[in-house]
Amino acid sequence: MSFPPYLAEGDRVALRPFRAADGPEFTARVRESRGLHHPWLSPPDTLEAYGPYAARLSGGGDGGGRAGFLVCERATGAIAGFVNVNNIVRGAFQCGALGYGAFAHAAGRGLLGEGLDLVLAHAFAPLAGGGDRAGAHTGAAAQAAPAAGAGVGLGLHRLEANIQPGNTASIGLVRSRGFRLEGLSPDFLFVDGAWRDHERWAITAEAAGASGRGGRHGAG
Repeated sequence: MSFPPYLAEGDRVALRPFRAADGPEFTARVRESRGLHHPWLSPPDTLEAYGPYAARLSGGGDGGGRAGFLVCERATGAIAGFVNVNNIVRGAFQCGALGYGAFAHAAGRGLLGEGLDLVLAHAFAPLAGGGDRAGAHTGAAAQAAPAAGAGVGLGLHRLEANIQPGNTASIGLVRSRGFRLEGLSPDFLFVDGAWRDHERWAITAEAAGASGRGGRHGAG
């Protein structure tokens, strides 16, 4: 079976960018997963909302401030979830903020965690030409090779995940990947009709390399 080209592959899942053609499958999975996602996140559940959402995430982090990745099951190509890197700031900061979710049919199987490992490797891999961030990577996140013809990684140094304290599954996911708790921000984000407190979790390229998190990049 032929699937769209992948940016990176793990044992069971692979990453690829959002496409306009993914709208029907993505939005159907969102509607199936409302009970799982509420009240923590609300990805688009209609084609009208999906179009601009996918367009904002399709720049690959190259000047657009965002990069979105679909987590797909390698055996079937089915979309198991998504991991987005938002609010990318370059210069001396080289940081992005994560947003992610598994769909109901894939929840509890460890697929999103495997996809997050691949995103960490891709996000911390250097930009084409080495980018503008000083320092060398170590560990699996640095050693993952780019796909043939692909533009290497995002060249980031730090990733944040801002999580509501009651979202224990999400906290467990990032903690298991080596993220550290940096503090609590009251009334941080407007979610589900109110300003919500969020815990701030973060990981750097050096910490990800030391933990050995990452995957192999290659054409699918």
